[in-house]
Amino acid sequence: QYATIMAVGTSSSMLGGAFLLLVLSSATDVHGGSSSRAAPRSAVDDLCNSLGDHYVTPDMCVSALCIDHSCRSARGLPELAVLATRLTVTNATVAKASIESALAHAKDAKGKKVMRSCLQLYVGAVPRLQWAARSVAAGRYSGVSEVLEAACWHVSAECINLAGEVALPKENSEFFFMAYIVQAVVDWVKLSIGH
Repeated sequence: QYATIMAVGTSSSMLGGAFLLLVLSSATDVHGGSSSRAAPRSAVDDLCNSLGDHYVTPDMCVSALCIDHSCRSARGLPELAVLATRLTVTNATVAKASIESALAHAKDAKGKKVMRSCLQLYVGAVPRLQWAARSVAAGRYSGVSEVLEAACWHVSAECINLAGEVALPKENSEFFFMAYIVQAVVDWVKLSIGH
């Protein structure tokens, strides 16, 4: 389950600070604290334990990537990067659909304007994320991190900034969480395999 980020009239840098604070303060809340496992460590465990410099806790990383249960059988970092970018595309597509639904059901002009603007951001982001997922699947990492960063900060966070007091679908915040983690995953994989 994802924590919802609430920001009213904040700037992107303030939102980043709020997200970082949320990440650091909820590190043990996601799964009730860290747990020791008797089972051998998998590639996903190794990867997720390496992301601390990106302010992503192991529990957050595992909970995001293991939405797809194949995370535990991934044989290495490139396979995990493919899984992660594919999950980001799925997450963005779900967020886009939820915003489309919110637009269709918006009762006031301000709500419609916010949802329409936010929807346009997702309409532009989904094809770029699909490109990023195809690139990673082909072993090409150049430009992928930038696409993920833009999706996180210039789509999801921008929707939050646009919304003000208008309630956004929870899938927007869930997408922010996923894109943030997947950018850290891709950056680490790229560094680790020397691309």
